[in-house]
Formats: sequence, C-alpha cells, structure tokens
Amino acid sequence: MTWELSQLAELISGEQGYVVTHEEDCLLIANEDGIDAWLAISGEQILVESLLFSIDEVADAAAMNNEILRTHMLFPLTTIGISNVAGGEYYTAFGSLSAQSKKESVLIEIQTLFQNVEAFIDAYQGFLKSH
Repeated sequence: MTWELSQLAELISGEQGYVVTHEEDCLLIANEDGIDAWLAISGEQILVESLLFSIDEVADAAAMNNEILRTHMLFPLTTIGISNVAGGEYYTAFGSLSAQSKKESVLIEIQTLFQNVEAFIDAYQGFLKSH
C-alpha cells in the first residue's frame, strides 16, 4: 500500500500529543513541545522535515558544519541539511522512508524526528550567536 496524505493525516491525528493540519501538498504536524514538522509524499518517499535555526543565527558556520558532520550519526533516523525557506537559509532536520512503509514505521520516524530536533538544538546551541 502506498500512503496518501489524507491517510497519513488520519493516522498521525490518532496519536496523542500531535496536532495535524493539511496544508496544500503536505501536512503540518505540531507536537506538545511546540515543535513543528512538515510531512510530504515525494514519489516513492515520505519526507518529514523540521527547521532548526537560521544560518544567520550561527556565529561560525564552518565550525558548526564541521561539528555536524562529526556528530550527526549519533542521532538515529535523522539527517541535518540546509534548506532555502522564504528566501532565507535554515538548518533543517529531516528523515525519509518509503511511501509503502508500515504505519508503525511512519510513526517512529515522526517521533524520532521530534526527539532529535530537541537533541540537535541542545547539541549545537554553543554555535549560535545568542549563546
């Protein structure tokens, strides 16, 4: 079975602690900690992504990137990238899985992304200008 957004919205909405909003071609998922994630189906993949912080907030991007490349594997199922959002560049945490994945796998991916977003922000806080 290949998932459709409406099916994923129903699945995720059934989980305690999540609020799901259908936004055009994706789902906006908010958790109880105030973290938002975007879920989209792209071809044969389900992608889940959350913004971490703007590149403009980083004191030394080269040092931050070096640290990310050395430590990102400590966080299961989630990768860090840089995305252009509304004309600004942001570090993002994202995960992907097959559009034919079991419902348990989809829920684990989302739960793990939310956990890792908090961990990434804690781990890389020292590289932010406001720190």
